[in-house]
Formats: sequence, C-alpha cells, structure tokens
Amino acid sequence: MLLLRPRPAFGALFGTGLLLAAAPALADPSPALDRFSFSVGAFSADPKFNASVGTPYGTLQSGDIKPGRVTMPRITADVLIGDSHGVSFDYYQYRRDYSGGVANTTSLGNFGSLNTFGNATVNTKLDFAKLSYKWWIGSGNTVLGLGAGAAYYRATLGAIALAGVNGQVRTLNESSSDNAVAPLLEVGVRHAITPDLRLFADASGVWKSSGRFHGNIYNASAGVEWFPVKNVGLVLAYGLTNIDLTRESGSVDSRLKVRLQGPSAFLKARF
Repeated sequence: MLLLRPRPAFGALFGTGLLLAAAPALADPSPALDRFSFSVGAFSADPKFNASVGTPYGTLQSGDIKPGRVTMPRITADVLIGDSHGVSFDYYQYRRDYSGGVANTTSLGNFGSLNTFGNATVNTKLDFAKLSYKWWIGSGNTVLGLGAGAAYYRATLGAIALAGVNGQVRTLNESSSDNAVAPLLEVGVRHAITPDLRLFADASGVWKSSGRFHGNIYNASAGVEWFPVKNVGLVLAYGLTNIDLTRESGSVDSRLKVRLQGPSAFLKARF
C-alpha cells in the first residue's frame, strides 16, 4: 500500500488556515472612526486675557485686555485599539506679548506702595498637551466617546514696567514660569453622514486644585471632516478654550486668565 504523507510546510499552512477559519473575524469599526489619524493645523482665536505678575514689591496687573486675533499651531493624533478603545493626543501653544498702559497701585503695608507709570509690556506663553484613553460606545454611524487621561501644561508670565517704589522710580523686569500635570476628563460625539463626510463635537476639562501651580483649563469644539480623497481630508471647527492658572510664590501670586474663541482648520491624514 502506498501512503501519502503531507509535506511539513503544507501541513503548517493547512493548520493555520483552519485556525484562521475558526477564529472570529475582526469587525470593522464605526465609519465615524479611523484606525489611525494625524492632524496638523492652526487655531485662529480672538483672545481676552488678564495677567498678574508677582514682583518683590507687589503685583503688576494688566486688567482685561483684548490684544487682537492670534493664530496658534495645533497637532492632534488618534489611535483606535480594537473597535471601541482608543488613545488621543493633542498639543497647542498660546503666545502673546502686549504693550500698553498697566494701571496699578499695590499697597505694601508699612513699606509704602507700588505705582506703575506709562506703558508696560506683558509677555504670556502657554504650552498645553494632553494624552487620554477613550472608550467609544456604539458601532453604527454615531458613537459616543468617554475619555480620561492626563494633561501637561507650562505657563510663562513676564512683565517689564516703569514703577515707583517707596518714592523711587525703577524699572521692573520680572518673569514667572512653572509647569504641572493634572487629571483630564473628556466626552465626544462622532457622526458619519458618509464615510467621507463626518461631524464631531468634543469637550474636555483639566482641573488641579492643589500644589504651587494650579487651576483649570476647559475646551469645547464642534466641526466637520471632509475627505476628498480616501486618506487625506480637511477639518473645519469652531472652538472655545478657557484657561485660569495660578502660581503661588510666598505672599505674591502670578495668575493667567485667557479666553480663546474662534475657528480652526486642519489637514488630516487617516489610515
């Protein structure tokens, strides 16, 4: 009797085929989500800010200022793990210098007072980055995302002013900088009109109540994604960001309050 023995390679392929046939196929994610996406663009905002910069003689306060529209670079990335879990990254930088009148009189108790004269320059810079885990609920054209993670922020405040201290005129040149990591919560909605035309809305909040550098940062935005070609598209959104950060340093605090509101535009690649 002639016995036919399968070759080892054929047997391995045959066994692998059986395992693949027996294993459940990975379902496609919602058409509102991408396996991986990366966006680069800018946030064009009309800011309103209020800065307080601590000095050894008191606090220089800018008051509420609307310095005019500013454009900030912004980068985002999203990775989908499985069909309902993901990781998101976001980074932007706000930077603005303002020169104008800073009316300020600060009482120093028994040491007299700090009085500013003429114009002063206020420098502000904020770097913000967040990394979060998201759980997407739903598998149809509309999904709801719940997220939690951490945010890193670094703020720098500076001021240059001509001031009178105890009857003597001197130039003050002070700068304050610090950074912190704070917990982050997010919620988002995605809806696919078609696989190439989608709507979205997002909101997130960062809150840190303790430590030398604390405060809160809130973001909200809504927009549309359009992909004229399969892997490259355009994202248009309108957003609002509210920032309120305080750095404590002894008896003198520095504080930055910024409200940013305006449109964003991104070039988005998806895979």
